Amino acid sequence: MNADEMWKKSGLKGDYEAWAFGKSADELAELVLNGTKTATCSVFTLYEVEGEELPKEGELSIVLDSKDNAVCIIQTTKVYVTSFKDVSEEHAFKEGEGDKSLKYWRDVHTEFFTEELKEIEQDFNSDMKVVCEEFEVVYK
Repeated sequence: MNADEMWKKSGLKGDYEAWAFGKSADELAELVLNGTKTATCSVFTLYEVEGEELPKEGELSIVLDSKDNAVCIIQTTKVYVTSFKDVSEEHAFKEGEGDKSLKYWRDVHTEFFTEELKEIEQDFNSDMKVVCEEFEVVYK
């Protein structure tokens, strides 16, 4: 089903955004759906460059798969900004990817963020700011 259909079916009120997780949208959406993934992280600079507001606690989002099918609705429960090098083991575990270790998280996100930053002609740096978000599934 598409995002609008899921939203109507959920009975939730208010505004929402619909989006997919990076290059592994299907795998990551499944991790959210089964409760393994309860956090995500993005490059702070991209919010500045794109003129977007940072996520806020309480916001609702529809998670999409790679074919733009609605998978579930999540609600943001926590948002904070920190440097890449200061992302905690706890946050890496909550992201639920790979073996859930900080080393795995850093390896995967260094590669992913390096590619994202190339698109705006910037280089990855472990001192750069990242936006860490925690969420919970409120409808599936």
